[in-house]
Amino acid sequence: MEKYWAIHIKQFANYLKLERSLSNNSIEAYLHDVALLQQFLEINKLEVSPTKINASHLNDFLQYVNELGMSAHSQARILSGIKAFYKYLLIEELITIDPTALIEGPKLGRKLPDTLSFIEIEKIFDAIDLSSAEGGRNRAMLEVLYSSGLRVSELVELKLNNVHFDVGFLQVIGKGNKERLVPIGREALKYFKIYSDEIRGKPPHKPVQKGFEAYAFLNRGGKKLTRVMIFTIIKNLAIKVGINKSISPHTFRHSFATHLIEGGADLRAVQEMLGHESITTTEIYTHLDRDYLRQVIQEFHPRS
Repeated sequence: MEKYWAIHIKQFANYLKLERSLSNNSIEAYLHDVALLQQFLEINKLEVSPTKINASHLNDFLQYVNELGMSAHSQARILSGIKAFYKYLLIEELITIDPTALIEGPKLGRKLPDTLSFIEIEKIFDAIDLSSAEGGRNRAMLEVLYSSGLRVSELVELKLNNVHFDVGFLQVIGKGNKERLVPIGREALKYFKIYSDEIRGKPPHKPVQKGFEAYAFLNRGGKKLTRVMIFTIIKNLAIKVGINKSISPHTFRHSFATHLIEGGADLRAVQEMLGHESITTTEIYTHLDRDYLRQVIQEFHPRS
């Protein structure tokens, strides 16, 4: 099945270059959109050739990228690329019915997760006062959130001994007590090391309190941070820099997924790092090569 996709995608690329005279960047964007659809089918073990795709497959795919946290703009752009692919197949008479004809992009009224642009992420980071102990902790915390796409509950529960500096991975316990390994970027590791070595449990913060020794991020009283406190920290920073969006810790997770996919990352790698189960199957792909995941972060994450 893979070879049919490869043939059609190659011919589509030639069509875009020769007949539509698009730039290399535009062609790459279109091909990436089609590749995401192919990866979705592979993840869900759906052996369907490009010419046999129907509207049901496409709706499931769009639901999938929405669940990943892609912004409305990104979803619309991906759909545009797929529509162009099927328009090409129709022109070449490889299909007689366009399966995208009745597929609509995300409506403005539809509830979609807010995402932050990379510039907005940078603004939030730059607004943190690194001269204070709390600022050093908050910078480390938000760098980790954005670098690794953690849920807020996973950040709160993160243990010191689960941050593997030597290999650049976090050992995360996610939903259903399921464990996964997630790459962590250089910037996040740098700020986390400063926090753990120079700030955590040291004045002006209280020493680490009994029972909280294992937790990575602590409040000024030496105890585990709460989800509400992390939410408040992020909300206040967003207000400080004038970002008028519905911002929460989950926004960083959505932005992580969006920026990776927009940058060209493989859907399977992003799904693996988020700890997502597939929408149409209960199987979880937990065997992707760790070197490959690290490469994805290094190549496609804005902070790397």
